[in-house]
Amino acid sequence: MHLSPRFPATVRYACTLALLACVLATTSFAWIYPEHRDIALLAIRKLDPARRALLDTLWAEARLGYESRLTLIVADTAQGEKPAAIDFAAWPAIAGDHSVSGADLLHNVLETSWILEVADITARLKNRMASSDSRSSRINYLRDSDLQLQRADPAYATRAGKNNVHFLLARTSTDTDPQTYARSSIKAGSELNAMGTYAWYHYSALLKAGRLSRERLSAVERSALVRAALADEAFALHFLEDSFAAGHVTGTWGDASLRKGTHDYYNEHGFETRTWNGKAIVLTGDAWMRPEDAERASKIICVSIEQVIDAVAGTGVGARLESTSVPPSAPDTFNVALNTVHIKRDFDPAAIQLFAATLLETPIPALGNGLGELPRFRAELGPFIGFAPAAFGGGMSGGFGVDQTQVGGMGGLSLAFRVGLGIEGVINESGDGLVFLDVGIRTDAPSTRDIDPSLALSKLGAIAAQIPARGAWTFRLRLPFWLIPFDLLVAAPTVGLISLPTFMQMAVAAGSGGAIPWQAGIATVIGRFQFILGREVGVSFYGYGKEEDKMIIPVSGVPPVQTPVVGLRSIALEFPLIEYRPFRTFSMDQSSSMVVQLYGGVDIPTSISVVAPVGAPEPGLRNNWFAGIRFAFDWRSYLGSGQGGHR
Repeated sequence: MHLSPRFPATVRYACTLALLACVLATTSFAWIYPEHRDIALLAIRKLDPARRALLDTLWAEARLGYESRLTLIVADTAQGEKPAAIDFAAWPAIAGDHSVSGADLLHNVLETSWILEVADITARLKNRMASSDSRSSRINYLRDSDLQLQRADPAYATRAGKNNVHFLLARTSTDTDPQTYARSSIKAGSELNAMGTYAWYHYSALLKAGRLSRERLSAVERSALVRAALADEAFALHFLEDSFAAGHVTGTWGDASLRKGTHDYYNEHGFETRTWNGKAIVLTGDAWMRPEDAERASKIICVSIEQVIDAVAGTGVGARLESTSVPPSAPDTFNVALNTVHIKRDFDPAAIQLFAATLLETPIPALGNGLGELPRFRAELGPFIGFAPAAFGGGMSGGFGVDQTQVGGMGGLSLAFRVGLGIEGVINESGDGLVFLDVGIRTDAPSTRDIDPSLALSKLGAIAAQIPARGAWTFRLRLPFWLIPFDLLVAAPTVGLISLPTFMQMAVAAGSGGAIPWQAGIATVIGRFQFILGREVGVSFYGYGKEEDKMIIPVSGVPPVQTPVVGLRSIALEFPLIEYRPFRTFSMDQSSSMVVQLYGGVDIPTSISVVAPVGAPEPGLRNNWFAGIRFAFDWRSYLGSGQGGHR
């Protein structure tokens, strides 16, 4: 995507964020890293002694030259935080989410330092999730982990964001059988999908396993071929495991909001379906895996691993597969991030039978868009319009006169029309990529302190307040930032034009709390808290209507009855510090929430003129500092097509 420099930075910024919303909405990974690894661990445990012994032998061969990077045993059940090496059980977790091909997977496992950091972060996440006693703590643990993973692996959030490779193809009819579904998943031109990607990489692993059973190779050559076969199989297993996650079985059509909302809803709340062989099951998904989910998925993962082991042993269908070319000794390079559809590949017909048999214990995907489709749910994602009525109150440092230093109270009401872009919760519920612009009006009540306690001015009423009742035009802008406020506006026409992926990584970090994640949302059982200084600013223009605001400002040495009446204009800057949302509802394409903000700011006088008495000197002016609390109702209507549900 290229945005011409002729467009204003704000337009480029908005367009890039809109693209980011769409990309991230389709980057919905299935099981989180520790869930992927747990499924693989269970599957390896299920191997019979003979197959397990052969897998151990293959792993020993794979370690040749990489003994310090690969664990001594193929599945290290005792591995915890700060691992010094990677076991094979972790390879499916690294595939897909932290790599884009079998070759990329093997490179990251063997050659990168950050992959050990990823393993450490996710081990800590597993321990924290096990101790979680509430939904809010679970969300916060996921938030912390995602922020750490994004720093360790900068491409984490945007990897594989151009397609639905982690999702199953929706069925086109109720009478689809496993063989037909297997063929449609791998058909050239079909949308990239989880089962098709599994088949592609499992086939590559089987062909390499067949070579291992037939060819005489040196120890070094055999070691390289074993690593390649294991990398291809691990990459395949990631997507086979994905096929057991509820949000990845229910269909992926519709706009970004529908895809994201449906994915998240069914992962948490579950989905009832059947396997291809007719067994009724209930699935959950990402970060909500139950022991029965892991047990169910591990059985079919074990079957897939057995097929590769049998091919190495020279038995089973895998050992007899024929290929038009000799399988290479390097992992497959089919890139699931760059491709959007499957490319043509000649599969041995026997392999189709093998894939169909593997499918029997996997969930039947939901029907596609149309009659019989599952209810869809929308996420708060995409452009919206809305209204934001608010009430506020607090204290101020005095009046605008240089001698008006007595602290007083203030309060008022406001109403604003809002346009914006929702990118909230794209990575997790604690994210906040919210962008909006408010345009509205406000009316302030008189301040609680008068300009003078003398009886001479008591009959003047409200105008005798240090700051009388007045109104203003208001504008409010909210933008996430990466390191300093509004830095993404500067980065859009610079970094965004040079490297869109880099800008997207900055935007992802900004929406998740910034490069220093001190603005990440904190979920609690009573609502959501967030420190937002610099993320939002309100500007009020007082006295910029038909006439200036009229007020009395005392002048030192001038009797109270001679105190001048002035016309004043000022601009108030409001900076929210902390935000609290006690509740939030979303239905169809509308959302509503209560927002409570603690804020501070300054009211800066910009012009003054003496109204009466004629010839009186202009009083000296000072900035008026204030702080307070704001209660707002945030109502939005999201734009876009597609039917919705509720959340």
